[in-house]
Amino acid sequence: MIPQRAKLALCLAAAVLMLAACGRTGGQAPGQAQVGGPFQLVDQDGQPRDQTMLKGKWSAVFFGYTFCPDVCPTTLQSLADAQGRLGSRGKDLQVVFVTVDPARDTPGQLKTYLSSQAFPKGTIGLTGAPDQIARTAKAYRVFYQKQGAGKDYEMAHSSAIYLMDPKGRFDRPLAYDLGPAELARQIGQAMGG
Repeated sequence: MIPQRAKLALCLAAAVLMLAACGRTGGQAPGQAQVGGPFQLVDQDGQPRDQTMLKGKWSAVFFGYTFCPDVCPTTLQSLADAQGRLGSRGKDLQVVFVTVDPARDTPGQLKTYLSSQAFPKGTIGLTGAPDQIARTAKAYRVFYQKQGAGKDYEMAHSSAIYLMDPKGRFDRPLAYDLGPAELARQIGQAMGG
């Protein structure tokens, strides 16, 4: 029997993958979903960041929160391993972790969390005011919702990784549970090799 949390994650991943089959407009390639867009947030050092930070490198954008008990740390560990498996191309991949829990995930909290040796080196953590997070999540088609009350609440959230190309455009969704070898293979394939 599949736990309810796993069912939700599977449904959300399927929804993101279906979005990839939709057409998109503007400067984006036909046949790909309209994912991403302008944002104004701050990083774990309190510095302002916007969508221009996605230009010049491949970016794995992942939405989560630092109090997440399972999917978030596992995904970040898999991305770290995948980055290592890419060899010299790993330096061309930046990992961007956007919180869906701005009430608890301050820049300081993100900095502490992302300093884990198990996570990708140089991961950029982003937070902001609740309305800024909501706009960014909407641009990336991310679902999130507070569950529970008190200080130990959880956040249900989409679990897909959004691979963005060096021009800051959405390339493809990556399922959080692919495992490091398959993540590295798909990212490497997107990079052109």
